Amino acid sequence: MIERADRLKRLPPYLFQEIDRLKAGLMAKGVDVINLGVGDPDLPTPKHIIEELNRAAHDPANHQYPSYSGMNEFKGSVARWYRRRFGVDLDERGEVLTLIGSKEGIAHLPLAFINPGDLALVPSPAYPVYQISTMFAGGESYLMPLSRENRFLPDLDAIPADVARRAKLIFINYPNNPTGATAERDFYLKVIDFAKEYGLMVCHDAAYTEMAFDGYRPMSFLELPGAKDVGIEFHSLSKTYNMTGWRLGSAAGNAGMINALGQIKSNIDSGAFNAVQFAGIAALEGDQSCVAEMQRIYQDRRDALLNGLRKIGLHAATPKATFYVWCPIPAKYKSQEFTTLLLREAGIVTTPGSGFGEPGEGYVRLALTVSRERIEEAVDRMAKIAF
Repeated sequence: MIERADRLKRLPPYLFQEIDRLKAGLMAKGVDVINLGVGDPDLPTPKHIIEELNRAAHDPANHQYPSYSGMNEFKGSVARWYRRRFGVDLDERGEVLTLIGSKEGIAHLPLAFINPGDLALVPSPAYPVYQISTMFAGGESYLMPLSRENRFLPDLDAIPADVARRAKLIFINYPNNPTGATAERDFYLKVIDFAKEYGLMVCHDAAYTEMAFDGYRPMSFLELPGAKDVGIEFHSLSKTYNMTGWRLGSAAGNAGMINALGQIKSNIDSGAFNAVQFAGIAALEGDQSCVAEMQRIYQDRRDALLNGLRKIGLHAATPKATFYVWCPIPAKYKSQEFTTLLLREAGIVTTPGSGFGEPGEGYVRLALTVSRERIEEAVDRMAKIAF
Protein backbone atom coordinates (compact mmCIF):
# COMPACT_ATOMS: atom_id res chain seq x y z
CA MET A 1 0.00 0.00 0.00
CA ILE A 2 1.26 3.46 -0.93
CA GLU A 3 0.91 5.80 2.03
CA ARG A 4 1.32 9.52 1.59
CA ALA A 5 3.25 11.72 3.99
CA ASP A 6 1.36 13.29 6.86
CA ARG A 7 1.87 16.74 5.37
CA LEU A 8 -0.20 15.73 2.34
CA LYS A 9 -2.88 14.21 4.52
CA ARG A 10 -3.22 17.56 6.29
CA LEU A 11 -3.83 19.44 3.05
CA PRO A 12 -7.31 20.71 2.29
CA PRO A 13 -8.47 20.14 -1.30
CA TYR A 14 -6.58 22.70 -3.37
CA LEU A 15 -9.12 25.41 -4.00
CA PHE A 16 -8.53 26.00 -7.68
CA GLN A 17 -8.26 22.29 -8.51
CA GLU A 18 -11.74 21.78 -7.11
CA ILE A 19 -13.07 24.69 -9.16
CA ASP A 20 -11.50 23.19 -12.28
CA ARG A 21 -13.14 19.84 -11.51
CA LEU A 22 -16.58 21.40 -11.16
CA LYS A 23 -16.13 23.49 -14.29
CA ALA A 24 -15.02 20.46 -16.31
CA GLY A 25 -18.08 18.53 -15.21
CA LEU A 26 -20.39 21.28 -16.42
CA MET A 27 -18.58 21.69 -19.72
CA ALA A 28 -18.79 17.94 -20.33
CA LYS A 29 -22.57 18.35 -20.12
CA GLY A 30 -22.46 21.07 -22.77
CA VAL A 31 -22.96 24.02 -20.42
CA ASP A 32 -21.58 27.35 -21.65
CA VAL A 33 -19.47 28.20 -18.60
CA ILE A 34 -18.39 31.74 -17.76
CA ASN A 35 -15.32 31.43 -15.57
CA LEU A 36 -14.95 34.22 -13.01
CA GLY A 37 -13.06 31.88 -10.69
CA VAL A 38 -9.30 31.56 -11.11
CA GLY A 39 -7.28 34.76 -11.56
CA ASP A 40 -5.56 33.92 -14.85
CA PRO A 41 -5.40 36.80 -17.36
CA ASP A 42 -7.22 36.16 -20.63
CA LEU A 43 -5.25 38.88 -22.42
CA PRO A 44 -2.23 37.85 -24.53
CA THR A 45 1.38 38.49 -23.57
CA PRO A 46 2.54 41.66 -25.37
CA LYS A 47 4.13 41.04 -28.76
CA HIS A 48 7.55 42.54 -27.98
CA ILE A 49 7.98 40.15 -25.05
CA ILE A 50 7.13 37.12 -27.19
CA GLU A 51 9.54 38.30 -29.88
CA GLU A 52 12.39 38.53 -27.36
CA LEU A 53 11.64 35.03 -26.09
CA ASN A 54 11.77 33.77 -29.67
CA ARG A 55 15.12 35.45 -30.27
CA ALA A 56 16.65 34.22 -27.03
CA ALA A 57 15.30 30.69 -27.41
CA HIS A 58 17.18 30.36 -30.71
CA ASP A 59 20.50 31.26 -29.07
CA PRO A 60 22.33 28.01 -28.14
CA ALA A 61 24.02 29.83 -25.25
CA ASN A 62 20.64 29.77 -23.48
CA HIS A 63 20.17 26.02 -23.85
CA GLN A 64 22.35 25.14 -20.89
CA TYR A 65 21.65 25.32 -17.17
CA PRO A 66 20.91 28.87 -16.03
CA SER A 67 22.36 30.47 -12.92
CA TYR A 68 20.60 29.32 -9.74
CA SER A 69 20.13 32.89 -8.55
CA GLY A 70 19.20 34.30 -11.95
CA MET A 71 20.95 36.17 -14.75
CA ASN A 72 22.69 39.33 -13.62
CA GLU A 73 21.05 41.10 -16.56
CA PHE A 74 17.56 40.19 -15.36
CA LYS A 75 18.28 41.05 -11.73
CA GLY A 76 19.68 44.37 -12.91
CA SER A 77 16.44 45.03 -14.79
CA VAL A 78 14.45 44.28 -11.64
CA ALA A 79 16.59 46.73 -9.68
CA ARG A 80 16.19 49.44 -12.33
CA TRP A 81 12.44 48.83 -12.45
CA TYR A 82 12.22 49.25 -8.66
CA ARG A 83 14.15 52.49 -8.95
CA ARG A 84 11.91 53.87 -11.69
CA ARG A 85 8.62 52.67 -10.25
CA PHE A 86 9.11 53.09 -6.50
CA GLY A 87 12.30 55.09 -5.98
CA VAL A 88 13.83 52.06 -4.22
CA ASP A 89 17.57 51.39 -4.56
CA LEU A 90 18.56 47.72 -4.70
CA ASP A 91 21.91 46.01 -5.12
CA GLU A 92 21.11 43.34 -7.67
CA ARG A 93 24.13 41.33 -6.55
CA GLY A 94 22.74 40.63 -3.09
CA GLU A 95 19.26 42.12 -2.76
CA VAL A 96 17.50 40.59 -5.78
CA LEU A 97 16.76 36.94 -6.57
CA THR A 98 15.15 35.49 -9.70
CA LEU A 99 12.19 33.20 -9.09
CA ILE A 100 10.26 30.69 -11.17
CA GLY A 101 7.18 32.79 -10.48
CA SER A 102 6.58 34.52 -7.17
CA LYS A 103 4.50 31.61 -5.83
CA GLU A 104 7.57 29.38 -5.96
CA GLY A 105 9.62 31.84 -3.92
CA ILE A 106 6.90 32.39 -1.34
CA ALA A 107 6.39 28.64 -0.99
CA HIS A 108 10.11 28.04 -0.43
CA LEU A 109 10.68 30.91 2.00
CA PRO A 110 9.48 29.07 5.13
CA LEU A 111 11.95 26.25 4.39
CA ALA A 112 14.71 28.81 4.92
CA PHE A 113 13.49 30.06 8.31
CA ILE A 114 10.77 27.93 9.88
CA ASN A 115 11.75 25.00 12.09
CA PRO A 116 9.25 22.43 13.35
CA GLY A 117 7.05 24.12 15.93
CA ASP A 118 7.89 27.65 14.81
CA LEU A 119 5.10 30.11 14.12
CA ALA A 120 4.19 32.28 11.14
CA LEU A 121 1.62 35.07 11.22
CA VAL A 122 -0.68 34.51 8.25
CA PRO A 123 -3.61 36.67 7.09
CA SER A 124 -7.01 35.10 6.54
CA PRO A 125 -8.67 35.13 4.06
CA ALA A 126 -5.53 34.78 1.97
CA TYR A 127 -3.74 33.08 -0.88
CA PRO A 128 -3.48 29.48 0.43
CA VAL A 129 0.28 29.12 -0.20
CA TYR A 130 1.23 31.16 2.91
CA GLN A 131 -0.33 28.70 5.32
CA ILE A 132 0.45 25.57 3.33
CA SER A 133 4.14 26.36 2.86
CA THR A 134 4.45 27.06 6.58
CA MET A 135 2.90 23.66 7.30
CA PHE A 136 5.22 21.93 4.82
CA ALA A 137 8.18 23.39 6.73
CA GLY A 138 6.84 21.94 9.98
CA GLY A 139 5.59 25.25 11.31
CA GLU A 140 2.27 26.46 12.60
CA SER A 141 0.17 29.39 11.39
CA TYR A 142 -1.41 31.99 13.62
CA LEU A 143 -4.24 33.42 11.55
CA MET A 144 -4.77 37.18 11.44
CA PRO A 145 -8.40 37.80 10.40
CA LEU A 146 -9.00 40.44 7.73
CA SER A 147 -12.34 42.17 8.25
CA ARG A 148 -14.24 44.85 6.40
CA GLU A 149 -14.34 46.87 9.64
CA ASN A 150 -10.52 47.10 9.59
CA ARG A 151 -10.32 47.70 5.82
CA PHE A 152 -9.08 44.12 5.37
CA LEU A 153 -5.81 44.93 7.14
CA PRO A 154 -4.53 42.69 9.95
CA ASP A 155 -4.97 44.14 13.42
CA LEU A 156 -1.42 43.87 14.74
CA ASP A 157 -2.48 45.18 18.15
CA ALA A 158 -4.77 42.18 18.57
CA ILE A 159 -1.91 39.68 18.30
CA PRO A 160 -0.96 38.48 21.79
CA ALA A 161 2.60 39.36 22.77
CA ASP A 162 3.51 35.73 23.49
CA VAL A 163 2.36 34.77 19.98
CA ALA A 164 4.34 37.59 18.40
CA ARG A 165 7.47 36.56 20.30
CA ARG A 166 7.14 32.96 19.03
CA ALA A 167 6.65 34.00 15.43
CA LYS A 168 9.44 33.99 12.86
CA LEU A 169 7.60 35.34 9.80
CA ILE A 170 4.68 37.61 9.04
CA PHE A 171 3.02 37.41 5.63
CA ILE A 172 1.28 40.45 4.16
CA ASN A 173 -0.19 40.97 0.69
CA TYR A 174 -1.24 44.33 -0.77
CA PRO A 175 -2.93 45.00 -3.08
CA ASN A 176 -4.73 42.01 -1.61
CA ASN A 177 -5.91 38.74 -3.05
CA PRO A 178 -8.77 37.94 -2.54
CA THR A 179 -10.27 41.13 -1.05
CA GLY A 180 -8.84 43.74 -3.44
CA ALA A 181 -7.89 45.88 -0.42
CA THR A 182 -4.91 48.22 -0.48
CA ALA A 183 -2.43 49.38 2.16
CA GLU A 184 -0.73 52.71 2.63
CA ARG A 185 2.35 54.15 4.30
CA ASP A 186 1.05 54.16 7.89
CA PHE A 187 0.23 50.46 7.78
CA TYR A 188 3.63 49.48 6.39
CA LEU A 189 5.41 51.60 8.98
CA LYS A 190 3.44 49.84 11.69
CA VAL A 191 4.41 46.45 10.24
CA ILE A 192 8.09 47.45 10.24
CA ASP A 193 7.93 48.64 13.85
CA PHE A 194 6.08 45.46 14.86
CA ALA A 195 8.68 43.29 13.10
CA LYS A 196 11.55 45.12 14.80
CA GLU A 197 9.90 44.86 18.22
CA TYR A 198 9.42 41.10 17.99
CA GLY A 199 12.32 40.07 15.75
CA LEU A 200 10.06 39.08 12.86
CA MET A 201 10.84 38.74 9.18
CA VAL A 202 8.31 40.30 6.79
CA CYS A 203 7.23 38.60 3.57
CA HIS A 204 5.29 41.00 1.36
CA ASP A 205 3.51 39.49 -1.64
CA ALA A 206 3.18 42.46 -4.02
CA ALA A 207 2.12 40.70 -7.22
CA TYR A 208 -0.71 43.17 -7.94
CA THR A 209 0.93 46.59 -7.58
CA GLU A 210 0.70 47.25 -11.33
CA MET A 211 -2.96 46.29 -11.61
CA ALA A 212 -4.51 49.50 -10.31
CA PHE A 213 -7.30 51.82 -11.39
CA ASP A 214 -8.57 55.40 -11.40
CA GLY A 215 -5.00 56.74 -11.34
CA TYR A 216 -4.14 54.97 -8.09
CA ARG A 217 -0.48 53.91 -7.73
CA PRO A 218 0.11 51.24 -5.06
CA MET A 219 3.34 51.64 -3.16
CA SER A 220 6.07 49.15 -2.37
CA PHE A 221 6.72 48.02 1.19
CA LEU A 222 10.42 48.58 0.39
CA GLU A 223 9.85 52.34 -0.01
CA LEU A 224 9.66 52.74 3.75
CA PRO A 225 12.68 53.38 5.98
CA GLY A 226 13.72 50.21 7.75
CA ALA A 227 11.88 47.87 5.40
CA LYS A 228 15.03 46.21 4.10
CA ASP A 229 16.16 45.64 7.69
CA VAL A 230 13.24 43.30 8.31
CA GLY A 231 11.82 41.95 5.09
CA ILE A 232 11.61 41.11 1.43
CA GLU A 233 9.03 41.70 -1.26
CA PHE A 234 7.87 39.30 -3.96
CA HIS A 235 6.93 40.46 -7.43
CA SER A 236 5.73 38.58 -10.46
CA LEU A 237 5.60 39.31 -14.16
CA SER A 238 2.54 37.04 -14.37
CA LYS A 239 -0.21 39.58 -13.83
CA THR A 240 1.60 42.75 -14.89
CA TYR A 241 2.50 41.45 -18.35
CA ASN A 242 -0.01 38.59 -18.76
CA MET A 243 2.77 36.02 -18.35
CA THR A 244 1.22 33.53 -15.91
CA GLY A 245 2.44 30.52 -17.89
CA TRP A 246 5.97 31.86 -18.31
CA ARG A 247 6.83 31.46 -14.60
CA LEU A 248 9.07 34.40 -13.84
CA GLY A 249 9.24 36.62 -10.79
CA SER A 250 11.62 38.12 -8.26
CA ALA A 251 12.29 38.58 -4.58
CA ALA A 252 13.94 41.79 -3.40
CA GLY A 253 15.00 43.33 -0.12
CA ASN A 254 16.91 42.09 2.92
CA ALA A 255 20.18 40.54 1.74
CA GLY A 256 20.25 37.87 4.44
CA MET A 257 16.76 36.67 3.60
CA ILE A 258 17.55 36.74 -0.12
CA ASN A 259 20.69 34.68 0.48
CA ALA A 260 18.86 32.09 2.57
CA LEU A 261 16.05 31.75 0.04
CA GLY A 262 18.65 31.39 -2.70
CA GLN A 263 20.33 28.63 -0.71
CA ILE A 264 17.04 26.71 -0.55
CA LYS A 265 16.45 27.20 -4.26
CA SER A 266 19.92 26.07 -5.25
CA ASN A 267 19.16 22.72 -3.62
CA ILE A 268 15.69 22.36 -5.12
CA ASP A 269 15.55 23.88 -8.60
CA SER A 270 17.95 24.79 -11.38
CA GLY A 271 16.82 28.34 -12.06
CA ALA A 272 14.61 30.02 -14.63
CA PHE A 273 15.22 29.41 -18.34
CA ASN A 274 17.52 32.18 -19.58
CA ALA A 275 15.34 32.88 -22.63
CA VAL A 276 12.41 33.59 -20.35
CA GLN A 277 14.61 35.93 -18.31
CA PHE A 278 15.59 37.80 -21.48
CA ALA A 279 11.86 38.12 -22.23
CA GLY A 280 11.44 39.44 -18.69
CA ILE A 281 14.07 42.09 -19.37
CA ALA A 282 12.10 43.14 -22.47
CA ALA A 283 8.98 43.38 -20.31
CA LEU A 284 10.57 45.46 -17.54
CA GLU A 285 12.69 47.69 -19.79
CA GLY A 286 10.32 48.02 -22.75
CA ASP A 287 7.34 50.18 -23.58
CA GLN A 288 4.97 50.17 -20.59
CA SER A 289 1.92 51.25 -22.56
CA CYS A 290 0.84 47.60 -22.52
CA VAL A 291 0.47 47.89 -18.74
CA ALA A 292 -1.61 51.05 -19.03
CA GLU A 293 -3.84 49.36 -21.61
CA MET A 294 -4.30 46.35 -19.35
CA GLN A 295 -5.33 48.66 -16.51
CA ARG A 296 -7.84 50.39 -18.77
CA ILE A 297 -9.40 47.09 -19.86
CA TYR A 298 -9.69 45.71 -16.33
CA GLN A 299 -11.10 48.98 -15.02
CA ASP A 300 -13.79 48.88 -17.70
CA ARG A 301 -14.62 45.29 -16.76
CA ARG A 302 -14.63 46.16 -13.06
CA ASP A 303 -17.10 48.97 -13.59
CA ALA A 304 -19.37 46.78 -15.74
CA LEU A 305 -19.40 44.04 -13.11
CA LEU A 306 -19.98 46.36 -10.16
CA ASN A 307 -22.79 48.22 -11.92
CA GLY A 308 -24.46 44.94 -12.87
CA LEU A 309 -24.12 43.44 -9.40
CA ARG A 310 -25.66 46.50 -7.76
CA LYS A 311 -28.68 46.27 -10.06
CA ILE A 312 -29.39 42.78 -8.76
CA GLY A 313 -28.85 43.70 -5.11
CA LEU A 314 -25.22 42.63 -4.59
CA HIS A 315 -23.17 45.55 -3.30
CA ALA A 316 -19.42 45.05 -3.50
CA ALA A 317 -16.87 47.72 -2.62
CA THR A 318 -15.00 49.24 -5.57
CA PRO A 319 -11.44 47.85 -5.59
CA LYS A 320 -8.65 50.32 -6.34
CA ALA A 321 -6.37 47.49 -7.47
CA THR A 322 -6.16 43.77 -8.41
CA PHE A 323 -8.51 42.18 -10.91
CA TYR A 324 -10.82 40.80 -8.24
CA VAL A 325 -14.18 41.88 -6.86
CA TRP A 326 -14.83 40.71 -3.30
CA CYS A 327 -18.57 40.54 -3.17
CA PRO A 328 -20.79 40.07 -0.07
CA ILE A 329 -23.51 37.49 -0.68
CA PRO A 330 -27.09 37.23 0.62
CA ALA A 331 -27.09 36.39 4.31
CA LYS A 332 -29.15 33.21 3.89
CA TYR A 333 -26.31 31.51 2.00
CA LYS A 334 -22.92 30.15 2.91
CA SER A 335 -20.17 30.98 0.42
CA GLN A 336 -19.94 27.44 -0.91
CA GLU A 337 -23.71 27.23 -1.27
CA PHE A 338 -23.84 30.46 -3.23
CA THR A 339 -20.99 29.37 -5.48
CA THR A 340 -22.78 26.09 -6.17
CA LEU A 341 -26.01 27.96 -6.90
CA LEU A 342 -24.29 30.15 -9.48
CA LEU A 343 -22.69 27.10 -11.07
CA ARG A 344 -25.84 25.02 -11.17
CA GLU A 345 -28.34 27.69 -12.14
CA ALA A 346 -26.25 30.04 -14.28
CA GLY A 347 -23.09 28.23 -15.41
CA ILE A 348 -20.93 30.84 -13.67
CA VAL A 349 -17.74 29.88 -11.86
CA THR A 350 -16.85 31.99 -8.83
CA THR A 351 -14.61 31.32 -5.85
CA PRO A 352 -16.19 30.92 -2.40
CA GLY A 353 -14.67 33.32 0.10
CA SER A 354 -14.49 30.57 2.70
CA GLY A 355 -12.00 28.76 0.47
CA PHE A 356 -9.46 31.46 1.39
CA GLY A 357 -10.07 31.02 5.13
CA GLU A 358 -12.95 31.14 7.58
CA PRO A 359 -13.06 34.98 7.75
CA GLY A 360 -13.89 34.90 4.02
CA GLU A 361 -17.27 33.32 4.76
CA GLY A 362 -20.09 35.48 3.43
CA TYR A 363 -18.21 36.53 0.28
CA VAL A 364 -17.41 35.26 -3.18
CA ARG A 365 -14.47 36.39 -5.28
CA LEU A 366 -15.07 37.24 -8.91
CA ALA A 367 -12.12 37.61 -11.29
CA LEU A 368 -12.18 40.12 -14.14
CA THR A 369 -10.57 37.66 -16.53
CA VAL A 370 -13.23 37.48 -19.23
CA SER A 371 -14.38 40.13 -21.68
CA ARG A 372 -16.80 42.89 -20.74
CA GLU A 373 -19.42 41.20 -22.90
CA ARG A 374 -19.09 37.94 -20.96
CA ILE A 375 -19.22 39.83 -17.66
CA GLU A 376 -22.46 41.50 -18.72
CA GLU A 377 -23.83 38.12 -19.77
CA ALA A 378 -22.84 36.66 -16.40
CA VAL A 379 -24.75 39.39 -14.58
CA ASP A 380 -27.77 38.86 -16.83
CA ARG A 381 -27.72 35.17 -15.90
CA MET A 382 -27.43 35.99 -12.19
CA ALA A 383 -30.43 38.34 -12.47
CA LYS A 384 -32.61 35.35 -13.40
CA ILE A 385 -31.81 33.52 -10.17
CA ALA A 386 -34.07 34.05 -7.19
CA PHE A 387 -31.58 34.92 -4.42
